[in-house]
Amino acid sequence: MTTDHSPTEPSPLSDDRAGWAGDSVRTAADAVEQVIHGKRRVVELVLATQIAGGHVLLEDVPGTGKTALARTLALVSQGTSSRIQFTPDLLPGDVTGVTVYDQRQGAFEFHAGPIFANVVLADEINRASPKTQSALLEVMEERQVTVDGRTHPVGTPFLVIATQNPVEQAGTYRLPEAQLDRFMIKTSIGYPDDTAMRRILQQQAAKPKVQPVMSTGTLLQIQEFASQVFVSPLIAEYITRLVEATRNATEVRLGASVRGALALQRLAQAWALVQGRAFVVPDDVRGLATAVLAHRLVLEPEAEFDGVVAEQIVAQILLDIAEPRENGTA
Repeated sequence: MTTDHSPTEPSPLSDDRAGWAGDSVRTAADAVEQVIHGKRRVVELVLATQIAGGHVLLEDVPGTGKTALARTLALVSQGTSSRIQFTPDLLPGDVTGVTVYDQRQGAFEFHAGPIFANVVLADEINRASPKTQSALLEVMEERQVTVDGRTHPVGTPFLVIATQNPVEQAGTYRLPEAQLDRFMIKTSIGYPDDTAMRRILQQQAAKPKVQPVMSTGTLLQIQEFASQVFVSPLIAEYITRLVEATRNATEVRLGASVRGALALQRLAQAWALVQGRAFVVPDDVRGLATAVLAHRLVLEPEAEFDGVVAEQIVAQILLDIAEPRENGTA
């Protein structure tokens, strides 16, 4: 008996629109791959996160193309990009901007910080003090910053790609749970394989000129389409069971939050759209669960001492909880 994942209810998004959106995103991924070679899954995952309105945490070694990824993502959609190098002496105002008194005008004037861009690379975010890290909390959630009592929208689309180095931990500050919870996914680019490495070396003499393939208006339209992708009650129940299982796991002190459940659903909708579908299937949820949920888990000290990692716990939960099947059976 074959499994039919087609929705039993009509999706508010037509198949034609879903197909157009999927083609547009894949064209953007093709353009990004001219710079980031051999990392199609990561490129599509970051694009899906951008479409879902989320943010990305990259835990990676230096020199894997994190800055190039951020710049190219902005370029393909005709957006703006900025890079913030987080250091121990970085102040919140260096990120959000400051209010300066203009003597000629006799009034205070807001000078926007580098956070005002469509794609922001927050490099080595864990090297900044917790106070500076907290400057990102409001803007990542609300798409606005408040300076001296005045609110300033950063505009849309808006994506933060933050990086942290897993090798050099001296002089770093662990990201608080509230900060981690605002990242929709945590992933890594990693080193290229041999084929991709040869292409990188061959292109060093003639760097590819990436051309825009869509406008920011088109990207915003695709974001709107993603919110219309159909999520069946069975899929919603499946997500709920996965999230609840993270809270009940014996090795976990703090499980995934409600924000985590919402993030998994929104990213599954965006991922389905990237594939050209107007509805979410269980494989979408399964394939994204580790990237969305693992970094939100706080493990018991005993589990950490035993070498247990959050990715293992999510993988086991995916094995223990059956995905929904046809006719509502599991």
